[in-house]
Amino acid sequence: MDSQWREKYFYPLLGIASVLTILYLNFSDQFQFPIILFQTNMGFVGTNSTRFVLINGDSQPGQGEQSTLYINGWNSYWLMEESVWGPSRSRVSMMLKRGAQMGLTVCRTWAFSDGPGSNSLQISPGVFNERVFKGLDYVIVEARKNRIRLILSLVNNLNAFGGKAQYVRWAQEVGINVSSSPDSFFSDPTIKGYYKAYIKAIITRKNSLSGVKYSEEPAIFAWELINEPRCESSSSAPVLQAWITEMAAYVKSLDQKHLVTIGLEGFYGPTSANKSGVNPGEWAALLGLDFIQNSAVDDIDFASVHAYPDSWIPNADLATKVEFMSRWVDAHISDGDYLLKKPVLITEVGSPMHGKSQGVYDRDTLLKTVYNKIFESAVKGQAGAGALIWQLLVEGMEEYGDRFSLVAWNHPSTYKLIVEQSCRLRNVLKQNLTNKTFDGKDRCFGLT
Repeated sequence: MDSQWREKYFYPLLGIASVLTILYLNFSDQFQFPIILFQTNMGFVGTNSTRFVLINGDSQPGQGEQSTLYINGWNSYWLMEESVWGPSRSRVSMMLKRGAQMGLTVCRTWAFSDGPGSNSLQISPGVFNERVFKGLDYVIVEARKNRIRLILSLVNNLNAFGGKAQYVRWAQEVGINVSSSPDSFFSDPTIKGYYKAYIKAIITRKNSLSGVKYSEEPAIFAWELINEPRCESSSSAPVLQAWITEMAAYVKSLDQKHLVTIGLEGFYGPTSANKSGVNPGEWAALLGLDFIQNSAVDDIDFASVHAYPDSWIPNADLATKVEFMSRWVDAHISDGDYLLKKPVLITEVGSPMHGKSQGVYDRDTLLKTVYNKIFESAVKGQAGAGALIWQLLVEGMEEYGDRFSLVAWNHPSTYKLIVEQSCRLRNVLKQNLTNKTFDGKDRCFGLT
């Protein structure tokens, strides 16, 4: 290298690079340094009657010609929290990378954490922890990098991560005369104002890493209003129905590019008395919910369903659980086809790894039951649009686990089912149905 060139150009450039590196490493929490220069081109997802469709198409070869989407996906609720700190971000990246390698295309995760905790996103109404927000920025950027789309849930019905009870406490703390019942979340004007302000802050957020507004981000598949809404009393059903209508419309007023779903478990209420036999028990009709009525709201783009036979009918034997699962999925797909005219996505399906029947884990039997129903629906062009297993972890994330969680690649039989389902649904899209078996090597279409 010429000494004059070195002194005139190389050393000054090296010095500038060193200064920028030091600034970023020491002050990245105080200043935003957009670092994403190139992003994967992805299309937004819409609906066409009972199907998910790509509106613009992806840049991946062959994908632009295919409008219909069938979803094989998963849940990892912990992605934002683990993205708050730099050292743990590699686990988030690994989860998204491994999901993509299994052919999974959609991940559902929390975009909420409410309360006074150090890792809470919303510390108090309208007050946010920017460090945690940057963690969510990172999740979205990494998802897009791996061609994964995210379903972002906006609040919890349960108390974990604050939930609707935290909103009620906030209102009480400032002297609002509000009932201590968590159902107040759905009815009190002040609390609804808190929640709307939160929605607006999320949707209008500009990603600190990519510079893309969340409302313009194709790596977001959908907004979910609330994880597993339930009411303390069935008398709250009209209030919940009005809340769904109001909040779905509000999301759409801010963002017309993304889908909106509720986050239902799928229980039928008294207004769907002819469906009562599909519920896992009489208790399910007493929660202020009705799958058909709730999902029929105009601004709800697709219906969500959960499936937990081990929790809902815990004393049943495997054959009864399989029968329930088949009936449960069939009923909701039929509702999507004939009543709702919308796609139906099973956004959580979970079963613990316990017991074997004839050498097959019960979890695999139940998961395969759901996967087969979705595959059959895809082949027939019906409303069953996909399923998301609950939930996947990577090594080191055991603290986020529950009895339904697993590191998939450590459970070969379940891993095989997941990859096979990805392959089968891709084959449907390619109109190239095959009967080839899984040989331990073939992952189809480049899956590894």
